[in-house]
Amino acid sequence: MYNQLSWKVGGQQGEGIESTGEIFAIALNRLGYYLYGYRHFSSRIKGGHTNNKIRVATHEVRTVADDLDILVAFDQETIDVNFHELRQGAIIIADAKFNPTNPDQTRAALYPIPFTEIASGLGTSLMKNMVAIGASSAILGIAPERFQAVVEQIFGRKGPEMVEKNLSAIREGAAAFEAMAGTAERFILDPADGQQRMFMIGNDAIALGAVAGGARLMAAYPITPSSEIMEYLIKKLPQFGGTVVQTEDELAAVTMAIGANYAGVRSLTASAGPGLSLMAEAIGLSGMTETPLVIIDTQRGGPSTGLPTKQEQSDLMAMIYSTHGEIPKVVLAPSTVEEAFYDAAEAFNIAEEYQCPVILLTDLMLSLGKQSVEPLDVNRVEIRRGKLMLDELPELEGKSYFKRYEVTEDGISPRVVPGTKHGIHHVTGVEHNEEGRPSEATKNRVDQMTKRLRKLGQFRMKDAVLVTEQHATPDILFVGFNSTRGTIEEVMPRLEEQGIHVDHLHIRQMHPFPSELVRPHLERAKQVVVVEYNATGQLAKLIQMNCGFAEKIEHILKFNGDPFYPAEVVEQVVAGGIFHGNL
Repeated sequence: MYNQLSWKVGGQQGEGIESTGEIFAIALNRLGYYLYGYRHFSSRIKGGHTNNKIRVATHEVRTVADDLDILVAFDQETIDVNFHELRQGAIIIADAKFNPTNPDQTRAALYPIPFTEIASGLGTSLMKNMVAIGASSAILGIAPERFQAVVEQIFGRKGPEMVEKNLSAIREGAAAFEAMAGTAERFILDPADGQQRMFMIGNDAIALGAVAGGARLMAAYPITPSSEIMEYLIKKLPQFGGTVVQTEDELAAVTMAIGANYAGVRSLTASAGPGLSLMAEAIGLSGMTETPLVIIDTQRGGPSTGLPTKQEQSDLMAMIYSTHGEIPKVVLAPSTVEEAFYDAAEAFNIAEEYQCPVILLTDLMLSLGKQSVEPLDVNRVEIRRGKLMLDELPELEGKSYFKRYEVTEDGISPRVVPGTKHGIHHVTGVEHNEEGRPSEATKNRVDQMTKRLRKLGQFRMKDAVLVTEQHATPDILFVGFNSTRGTIEEVMPRLEEQGIHVDHLHIRQMHPFPSELVRPHLERAKQVVVVEYNATGQLAKLIQMNCGFAEKIEHILKFNGDPFYPAEVVEQVVAGGIFHGNL
């Protein structure tokens, strides 16, 4: 009996690899297992190797597994590329059609099963993925009937005959493996708790959070890995009186979102690093005109087009510092799918309360990694609109305008939407006075600049940092952001077993940087190890800039496009010279 295992399906992109993993995972999710799925896919529409690795467990999991128990191969490349992950005693089930061979170095048993032949006998070779799911169910000791509800959900619109054909494919796949494997080892999972959980990617959680947070317009240009946010909202926003506009480019998207927010409609845009680079000037416009704006940046490999379908965290400094000039700006970094939902909703409150751009920073693993999620509580979401004045205002004296940019003690001025009686004011991207009229007067410049910049002086989001504190003086304090949380959480008990005392600090408010919350933990630790997906240690540099402690900080960096495996982090700490103490 196993309390967790890892399953992967691979083949050529466009061959149904994603749907195979989806059906397999949904069925196990409904049985009450916890899941984490990570897709490796090529940067093209069709062709190129792709795989979907799914971790199944009786406990919560937030990252990929170190090794692999079951590999489902639709071509020889899948075996050749992935066999190194297979542990001793693992199983490969492969389509007999391509005459699969097992590399000499593999530690797994190979079972060639006629996926295509069985599927063709049932009417179409397209059902070979269902045959593979059936064979997988036999390995796990799960009755094929457990997949019936999922098949009915997915294929029900095509009629009962199509449902039955797919169920037959699953049954015949299971029978084919049983006939071939005989008494070979199975991977029988411990029973799940049967609890119903959501199974979703971070992008869907962000989109749902935007709806719950009152967003009613999204303007965006499709780009991997953010496009699912747009696709989700295209379906959902019209149900709430909203809409999605696919613009001609990212410049149009961000300026349209700014215009809508100026008009009083909560609006957002979403993109990846290349798109955010194009938006930099407009983000400055949002800051100068003090117009709320929410932007989602789903990080991927860069620079330029880079690795558009691979994991990286190299946009951090750009999100904080890329805008020319100096404006108030908030950068948030959720670390789980649940946080992605709640932070997306809260981003709109922050943008309106502080009248500034808010960037929600994620990475590909968080945005596209699909995982089990406890039910989300929409009652936790509230709508706060700050100093937005929607009622009729007092009559203005003479020819004066409404003081939209009034110098206030907290740096936040009263805000109105167009058409508000007695709320007329000027809006411009150049420096301006309290009424919005252009002004280059030196005193006015200082007054307006300092007013804007003091808005965020005391801003701290709830849970700006997350702390796992186990020791008064830890040997190592791990620090990370976004999806590295899952990896670090798995590494910690492994190092504790080796006698290394470990704490964990995960930073969720990247800017303004919460120095006073971070510094005490850096002081206590003997060493600080920052785990991040980039080549230059951007988070480590940010910590040094704001808190110091450069002499304590070590890096564990990865930027080849693949995710961190917990075992490799442990190895770098223990055998790679990171840990300075004695074991």
